[in-house]
Amino acid sequence: MTVVVTGGAGFIGSNFVFHMLDNHPDYRIVCVDKLTYAGNLSTLKDVMDNPNFRFVKADICDRDAVYALFREEKPDIIVNFAAESHVDRSIENPEVFLDTNIKGTAVLMDACREFGIKRYHQVSTDEVYGDLPLDRPDLFFTEETPLHTSSPYSSSKASADLLVQAYHRTYGLPVTISRCSNNYGPYHFPEKLIPLMIANALADKPLPVYGEGLNVRDWLYVEDHCRAIDLIIHNGRVGEVYNVGGHNEMRNIDIVKIICKALGKPESLITYVTDRKGHDMRYAIDPTKIHNELGWLPETKFADGIQKTINWYLENQDWWKEIISGEYQNYYEKMYGGRETVNVG
Repeated sequence: MTVVVTGGAGFIGSNFVFHMLDNHPDYRIVCVDKLTYAGNLSTLKDVMDNPNFRFVKADICDRDAVYALFREEKPDIIVNFAAESHVDRSIENPEVFLDTNIKGTAVLMDACREFGIKRYHQVSTDEVYGDLPLDRPDLFFTEETPLHTSSPYSSSKASADLLVQAYHRTYGLPVTISRCSNNYGPYHFPEKLIPLMIANALADKPLPVYGEGLNVRDWLYVEDHCRAIDLIIHNGRVGEVYNVGGHNEMRNIDIVKIICKALGKPESLITYVTDRKGHDMRYAIDPTKIHNELGWLPETKFADGIQKTINWYLENQDWWKEIISGEYQNYYEKMYGGRETVNVG
């Protein structure tokens, strides 16, 4: 079985690569990544020499490169993590989100139609549902919740989801979609909330919190998410959407205070900044469908997961300090620029 993982040098994608290599040692895993600012090839250094792994530097919007890869690898399953995913960046520059998240998805599915695959899986987000009011803790996102986006990022992801469903209905493409809550864990890019707060706290820098920090997110440990996708691509019903949530609702301010306490840093480092435009108040996922159909439940309690995450960032400071300095972007050329096999197209 050959599985192409797009966006596999990013946070969730790289964790999924590790999961698949560990749990399916007879599979061939092909990682495709453009290596934009959020893709870090050094994350994958421990598997680069694995005979069942191949890295390909390519843009999913590049039709020639994608088709060449499909022609060469003849993949069975495509798992598409490749996406621009930072809300603030989407507010500043929406166009790149439309290109990668919508057009890139279309190119991948066209390749699937051209060359044939067993399953195309689209990794989406709970942000396509909009948000929930803070005073209604009884409300949750289900797969039937209408799409109601708040940012250019979430709009681009919702558009991609609709496109995936249209390719299933129009062309019979065997697709599935998963919509996950906020992930956390190892290799999380340092501009995101949890790793940013850890890095800043360790450096005794201000901890910037939007508004009053009352926004609520449902936090999912990344390994639990990887298990869910593994189940969906093998056993999920074609054409279906599966919500993947962590049952770990936390206010942003409470997460920051947990990090301060764990690192022995004063809460006086917390600095409240002007809120994000259109900032969603609460996300909460009902994962009943994936539990009933596939037997999946999140295994990691937030108290355990956040401590494991903090420990990982303490033990791997070179990894994230290279990102903050920008040095990681030179890693590809330094380590793999001479390898002809890593480029397609």
